[in-house]
Amino acid sequence: MKASATHIARDAHNSSILQLLARMGFAVNGLLHILIGFIAITVAFGAGTGSADQSGALAQLASSPGGVFVLWTVVVGMSALGLWLVVSVFVMQGEPKRKWSRRLANIAKAIVYFALGATALTFARGGSASSASSTQSASSSLLASPGGAIVLFLAGVAVLGVAGYFIYKGAAQKFRSDLTVPSGTVGRTVVALGVVGYIAKGVALGVVAILVGVAALTRDASKSTGLDGALKALAALPYGTIALILIGFGLLAYGVYCFAWARRARL
Repeated sequence: MKASATHIARDAHNSSILQLLARMGFAVNGLLHILIGFIAITVAFGAGTGSADQSGALAQLASSPGGVFVLWTVVVGMSALGLWLVVSVFVMQGEPKRKWSRRLANIAKAIVYFALGATALTFARGGSASSASSTQSASSSLLASPGGAIVLFLAGVAVLGVAGYFIYKGAAQKFRSDLTVPSGTVGRTVVALGVVGYIAKGVALGVVAILVGVAALTRDASKSTGLDGALKALAALPYGTIALILIGFGLLAYGVYCFAWARRARL
């Protein structure tokens, strides 16, 4: 039974159709990051009113001509990428300890992509959602439960760990193993985009983690508002506008990098 399940997983993992759809997932993830980066920059200049997070990017797509078609593309791409990551858990090779850590990482990433796909589905069907409100609501529920503040604080620590990993992955160029880097100027450009993009994502997540920690310590769920709240809180600090602009351009860089990742990912 186990061998049969592994065989099925391997066939699915090597499926050209699933791989194509997974690559589409990388591409639509890039599109979302470009939109988030653009929203962050406009907010920094005082010209934007949207949410600088995934729900804000999806809302912008929903209000654009042909946006519903793009939203359905996001649904399919994110779902396929999540499925490919789940399937890869069953066919992963390598040392046992490293293999299990990679499996857990893939499962965590799959959950994120499935959640994004579900949110995109809500918008594609004419609904709406707010990442900030969902985060605040979840934090409020945790704080209202016994030991919830501790759990929320630990969640903040976990997010901070992910933020640190993104910064490390960008600075040390560890992302190079995720794709086949082209040679010449194109390759150097892809690497530069990856470095800037991962570091920007790490810094943004770091601010999110700090706000989650503050919400836990003060037992005030209103301080935990996800990426949108984190970036807008950053803009309110001295030199925060400059920092927000830099992060916005960094997210734009990551978005463009994702398109290169979609084309040259090692699947």
